[in-house]
Amino acid sequence: MNQSYRKLALMVLLAVLALTVFSGSLLAGEKGHYVPGVEGIKAASLPPPGVYWRSYNIFYNSSSLRDGNGDELPVNFDVSVFATANRFIWMTDKKVLGGFFGVDAIIPLVSTDIKIGALGVDDSQFSLGDIFFESTLSWHGPRYDVGLGLGWYAPTGKYDKTEPASAGMDFWTTMLTFGATAYLDQGRLWSLSALGRYEINSEKGDTKVKPGQDFLFEYGLSRSVAKIWDLGLSGYCLWQTTDDSGKDMNWDASVHDRVFALGPEVSVFLPPAKGFLSLRTLFETGARDRSQGNAVTVTFTKIF
Repeated sequence: MNQSYRKLALMVLLAVLALTVFSGSLLAGEKGHYVPGVEGIKAASLPPPGVYWRSYNIFYNSSSLRDGNGDELPVNFDVSVFATANRFIWMTDKKVLGGFFGVDAIIPLVSTDIKIGALGVDDSQFSLGDIFFESTLSWHGPRYDVGLGLGWYAPTGKYDKTEPASAGMDFWTTMLTFGATAYLDQGRLWSLSALGRYEINSEKGDTKVKPGQDFLFEYGLSRSVAKIWDLGLSGYCLWQTTDDSGKDMNWDASVHDRVFALGPEVSVFLPPAKGFLSLRTLFETGARDRSQGNAVTVTFTKIF
């Protein structure tokens, strides 16, 4: 009887995950909007005054779904995501508190394929995701860059709580950004960067569920080579800091998301194109209440 009850409890948990946790999520878990690891080395360095276009192309795959203790759930789980996001950046020459003022917006397109064999879940969709807009301040010195930002994700993407592959997340997120890059030698060959994000989420529109707040940071250590190459390691850490809440919740609010990642990165400046191209691969570990997989990100930044 005890074994039967355990099996029943597991199936109830999986049903909750499939119908509420995965909905509108790039990875898994009731979480915020920001996908960590997209900025990489020198993540905290904003560009000088000018106009820029940045294209993020993210490939994520996981066949491991972890519970709140970090143990893998035996559910025949698989998720594959490709997201391409266009970011438009205008760094002005106007200064506020001594820092350059800038604005930017990100428009994502997301393709998600989710399967949970134990529940017969099989959903695949491609659509517009939630749009992000932000204002920033940046300071630059001979041995440092510092950046601050305040932005919002708007629930512009398609969302249906019965479709786990929905690109939209059905809530607003306020995101605070703060970080710095330190150049470890006078020639600025070595750099160490850390970029923090804090997400504050609103209640969802279709259900009375408010995702908990998240703190995360991206970091990178790099070495410049031949004035156009940057080689190094980048990674991220993410922790959910507050409980999920709302009267429609039917899972344990004390279970918080967590994940870490690390991997290599290479970036090159392309003078004829007046742009930067970067490639990084990040391998996740220590995941709780979400999937654990790996991500490949290709980023191109164009200077106008």
